[in-house]
Order: sequence, then structure tokens, then C-alpha cells
Amino acid sequence: MRRTRQCCIFRSRKAINQSSGNRFGIYLRNLRPWLFLAPSLAGTAVFVLIPFVNVVIRSFFQAVGGQFVGMENFIQVFHSQAFRLAVKNTLHFILVCIPVLMAFSLWVSILMTGAADSRSLYKTTILLPMAIPVASVVLLWKLLFYPQGILDQMVVWAGGSSQDWLNQGSAFYILVLTYIWKNTGYDMMLWLAGLDGIPKELFEAAKVDGAGSWQSFFHIALPGLKSTAFLVLVLSVINSFKVFREAYLISGDYPHESIYMLQHLFNHWFVSLDIQKMSAASVMVEVSIMIPVLLWTWKRKKR
Repeated sequence: MRRTRQCCIFRSRKAINQSSGNRFGIYLRNLRPWLFLAPSLAGTAVFVLIPFVNVVIRSFFQAVGGQFVGMENFIQVFHSQAFRLAVKNTLHFILVCIPVLMAFSLWVSILMTGAADSRSLYKTTILLPMAIPVASVVLLWKLLFYPQGILDQMVVWAGGSSQDWLNQGSAFYILVLTYIWKNTGYDMMLWLAGLDGIPKELFEAAKVDGAGSWQSFFHIALPGLKSTAFLVLVLSVINSFKVFREAYLISGDYPHESIYMLQHLFNHWFVSLDIQKMSAASVMVEVSIMIPVLLWTWKRKKR
């Protein structure tokens, strides 16, 4: 009886040790991905999250003296004529560029799926603008659109008058063309990833049932690309804020008012060390982007 009791105690201890070992192993397995992500998370926290929190705090204080002013910085920014012009041009640029870019890159990706034999060659050709430095692109645009440039000479040869294409309303459309040309390859790769995720059997079954190309596109491809479309939209809007480099290199600090973007305004405030206005405007822009993204994400999860 005593020996039996000792055996039971030994087995129970062994089971406890095994369960503890299993828990520790599970803990290590769950911890391993975070160990790999730790350097990236630390870099993001140090160079992105902490500076952003600092900007949010600074937006409620004066840059000199550190006095708390509440919403006064936001009110000053909102009443700034330069800020309203920059917001208007940035919104105009986004509303024109993003739909055109998304539709064009989707069309290119669909053509790419049908060209299986030469797909690699076409990919390389369309992705090539991403590898071209911005300074080289600007030199090309100057060669084409500056006074006495190629386009200007062609207009004069056709009987028109010489003009500065980069210092009038046409500068906006040149900037739109630059953005679409540079980002089509990037969005095309995202669309191709989404198209590859749609089962091919659906298209084959639709073809057997007599569906045409347009019917397959509208009833199979588009519904299957909803998640990809949201990702392409968000990344395209984010990339649209990086077009400042082209506009700055083409026209300098003070371009034509049609391409005076938020980035130009932030650059002027940074040079003049107007930190409180720059911080307040940054928070306003960030909130205006985050709210639609969070609402869309919440709506999709609710479904």
C-alpha cells in the first residue's frame, strides 16, 4: 500500500514536471517571433513612435518658453492662407492621381497576367521608373518642359508661342504624370499578388458556363480584390505625400501655386523654426488620414 502510494506520488510529480516543461516550451515558441521582431520594433519606436508622440505634445505648447496654449496652434494653422492653399492642392492632387493610378495599374496587371510568356520582361520595363533617381527624372522633365526645351521648340515650330510649362497651370498635370509614371510598377505588383490569390478554378468554371472576360472581371476578379484595393489605396495615398521631392527639384521653394503642397509649407515652417505650427499641422494631417483608415478597418471587421 505504501509502495503504491509512493508510485502515485512519483507519477504525479512526473506529470507536473512534464506539463511545466510543455508550458515552458510553448512560451519559448510564442516568444521566438517577438525576439526576431524586437530590433525592428525598437527602431520603429525610437525613430517613429516616440518622435510622433513628441510632435503631438509640442502641438499644444509654444516652441519658445514651453507655455501650454491648448488649441491656439491649431487655430492659427487653420486660419493660415498658405495652409488652406496647400491642403486644397494636396487634396486635388490625391483626388486626381489616386483613382487614375489605381485604375491604370490594375489594367496593367490584368494585361500582365495574360502575357505569361513575356511577363518578366514587361515587369522589368514597368518597374524600371522606380529605380531611376528623382534627380534624373527632374533633369528629363527640364529637358522636355523648360523654356527652349523639346516641347517648347515643337510648339514654336508648329506656330505657337514659347512658354514656361513648369510655371503655369500645366505644372500640376506634369506632376500628376510624374507620380503615375513612378508608382505604376509598385501598385501593379500589389494587384498581381491579389490576382494570384484568386483561385484559377473560379475563372475556368465561369468560362465553361459561358462567361466572357468582362463578366469574369466584374463578378470574380473585382470581388476578390477588395482587400488588395484597400491596401493599394492606403499605400498610394501615403506615397502621394512623397511627391514633394519632384515638385521641389523642378520649381524650388516657391513653385507655381497649383503645385504648392503641404510638404512645401512644412519645409518653410521648418526653415523658419515655426515648430508649433508645423507640429499642429502634422497632427491634423495624420488624424485626417488615420480616421478614414480606422473607420474602414472597423467596418470590415464588423462584417
